[in-house]
Formats: sequence, structure tokens, C-alpha cells
Amino acid sequence: MNLIHSLFAHVPAFALSVFRLSVWLVLLAVIFVPLERWLAVRPGRPARADLLSDLAYYFLSSLLPAMLLSVPLSLLALAAQQLVPAAVPAALGALPLAARLALAFVVGEIGFYWGHRLSHEIPWLWRFHAIHHSPEQMYFLVNTRSHPVDTVVTRLCGMLPLYLLGLAGPSAGGSVAPAGLIVLGTIWGFFIHSNLRLRFGALEWLIATPGFHHWHHSRHEFINHNYASMLPLCDKLFGTLHLPPTWPAAYGTDTPLPPTFARQLIEPLRSPGQADGKASKASDMSANK
Repeated sequence: MNLIHSLFAHVPAFALSVFRLSVWLVLLAVIFVPLERWLAVRPGRPARADLLSDLAYYFLSSLLPAMLLSVPLSLLALAAQQLVPAAVPAALGALPLAARLALAFVVGEIGFYWGHRLSHEIPWLWRFHAIHHSPEQMYFLVNTRSHPVDTVVTRLCGMLPLYLLGLAGPSAGGSVAPAGLIVLGTIWGFFIHSNLRLRFGALEWLIATPGFHHWHHSRHEFINHNYASMLPLCDKLFGTLHLPPTWPAAYGTDTPLPPTFARQLIEPLRSPGQADGKASKASDMSANK
């Protein structure tokens, strides 16, 4: 153990993070690849280009948002200390640990729900979020196909009510709930995006499943339903639940997206006029071929 510890002590933090993510990727593949072959909703594999992009998104979405969130969350914690009456975090802090964690889970999920919903309803945010809806074949790595801006916005929305209610804060103990929610949501996200033909009956009203979330990735009318990451009751509460016993006929989005990973990252950052002009020019060139 001392030898292993001494070896890793000299490895840069970034390289160590990449190594850990690689180990997790192997574990995810060992679990989901055979299951998605045996229990597929729709048989088939992602195209090679999509798989390579999804691998790039897997590492980018796991590394960059955490760095981008560090400053906003620190500022949010300081602002909450100034704005929120001390009685609120004091009252919640008096609750048993299990009750605080359960409350943090529900509050964070509601915050995430609204962050996710706004990414559909606000055109500027949809330009980033559309990338997540672009796959026409569902499988576990679709979970991390997300623009960093999209990931940061939705996570901030999930964290905001936690800090405002004093369920999270700058102390070491106050970081447990946000970190736990992000880890749990990410792990569960691989499951609900997976190509698994599994239904759980009445339990699907209580916990998100592939049968619940696949409808959110349907190509047309139900794309604006089932926003919750783990609690379908949020959708029930806010009128966006769609939970039939069937599966969507098609996945994806009609929003035009650049074909390459690099352009998918850059194009949403452009002004709408620039992006539309570039898309129009590309369309004209294609038509003239």
C-alpha cells in the first residue's frame, strides 16, 4: 500500500482524475455493454463517429464542469450567508442527518428539474442542451453527451436551493450534499439513458427509469416531458409527466447540429446570427454540390 501511495503521490491531479475516469468507464462498459445487447429496447450500436464523440464528452463533462463550478458555488455560498436569515439554516441543521440528506435530495432534484426545463424553454439555453438530445440511438454514454455550459447551468440550478436553505455551505460538512447529489445523479444517469428494455411497474412513478427517461429523448411531442433526473413526482407535480407502457418510436432532435465534436462545442457560443449564417452557407454549399 505504501508503494502504491508513493507512486500516486507523484502523479499530477489531472492525470489521476483521467485515470479514475478511465477505470469508471471500463466498469460502466463491463456492466452496460452486455446488458444492452441482451435487453435492448432497439438492437443496434452507435456509429463509430458518435462513439468517439461520446467518449470525448464523457471525459470533458466529467472534468471541466467541476472546475467551472468551483467559483460560482463559492460565491453562492458566501451570498447565501449574507442573504438567508440565520434561523433557516439553524432550524434545518437541527434536523437528524438522515432527514437533512433526504430533504437535500428532494430540494436538489426540484432545482435540477427547473434548470433542465428552462434549458428547453429558453432558446439560448436550448442551443447548448440540444447536443444532449441529438443521439438517435440511446445507450449509456448518452448520459454525458452534454455541452459544459449546459452541465454547469443545470447543476447550478440544482445547487442553488441547497445553499439558500442552508443545506449546503462552504464547510467540509456542507459540501457533502452537493457532491453526493452530483455523483448519485451522474451514476443514475447512465442507467436511465441506457438501451435497456426494463419496466418497473408502479415503481416508475417513484424513481426514474429508462422507460421514464427515454420519452424525454423522443424526437417530437414528448421531448418537453419527464425532466426529472431521479424523481418522476417532480414531473407529476409540475404537469410534465408522460409515462405510458410503450417506448418512443424515434429519438433525436430536429435542431440542426454541427457534425463534429469541436464544432458542437463552439457553435452554441456564437451569436444566433453568426450560427444561422454559417448554417445557411453550409446548406447552400451542400445544395450546389
